[in-house]
Amino acid sequence: MAAPAASPRLTMERVRAAQDALRLVVPESRFLASTRLSGRGGGRVYLKLESEGPTGSFKVRGAYHAIAVRQKQRNGKLAGVVTSSTGNHGAAVAYAAFMQHVPARIYLPENPNPVKKARIADFGAEIVQVGTYLEQTRQYAAKFAEESGWYDVVDGSEPEMLPGTATIACEILDKLHHVDVFFVPVGDSTLIRGFAFAAKQILPGVKIVGVQAERAPAYSLSFAKGHAVSTDCSDTIADGLSVRDTTEENVREIAALVDEFVLVSEEEMLGAMKHLIMQERVLAEPAGAAATAAFLKTAANHAQKTAVLLVTGSNATEDLLLRALQTR
Repeated sequence: MAAPAASPRLTMERVRAAQDALRLVVPESRFLASTRLSGRGGGRVYLKLESEGPTGSFKVRGAYHAIAVRQKQRNGKLAGVVTSSTGNHGAAVAYAAFMQHVPARIYLPENPNPVKKARIADFGAEIVQVGTYLEQTRQYAAKFAEESGWYDVVDGSEPEMLPGTATIACEILDKLHHVDVFFVPVGDSTLIRGFAFAAKQILPGVKIVGVQAERAPAYSLSFAKGHAVSTDCSDTIADGLSVRDTTEENVREIAALVDEFVLVSEEEMLGAMKHLIMQERVLAEPAGAAATAAFLKTAANHAQKTAVLLVTGSNATEDLLLRALQTR
């Protein structure tokens, strides 16, 4: 049976073209075997280190591709780009805009992650802090985009980001020709929708496990109920997973591509951060360690399987790193 499509505009031809284009600006991330994690389930476990990219997260792939496409559509005369973000997406947009010589304005909620804010500033983007949570901040970015004519790169709804995130699956499966299960963190869902599309086109029988924080379960709830569900809060240390609202279109795509969801607690993410730091020598923020946390929680379900865990970001604050190292 043919693998389902995530979007009418997403094809493997476009994904492979994005892979060729991104090689020039986003180095292929490291892919390594973990003997320690492999021992948990008796199979083989690999880590895909998107945490080591130029902005410390996977998001630069989608942001760069989307801005490059819009630049081409406007004959290189894009006035500017704007977005709203909890941090990693904003840094990715700032980096992509800097590399393509386009002005950028990044809207962040009040009291943002200082490590991620500094990343954004490093690339010369203007920073505006407004709103208590991301969905509020998004409204200010949309208003500015409407008034200025700048391109609003909306994480979770910009289709041109999907070919970029899909390239991660290509990099893995170009090297490792058999995988039983992928663990993929889910925030605004751009990662899992692009990644799962490519993974199931290349390897139709592979299992995709979406991972969310227990305190930010909007897409997991939507997956279970079969329609878009929003939550009243998303109070989690994993700011990269801190999403309250879902869309019907994204939920439909996830339903077609994802096999199950696993929710992880704050302590489980901190424990996974500690494991990655101390056992793998890999730095990860809570959202970046979520896939590892989910595998550690469910390893017995994947005995003798080949599993790949996406480590999606490394922009942890000092206090969270200290908390992680103090966990048992």
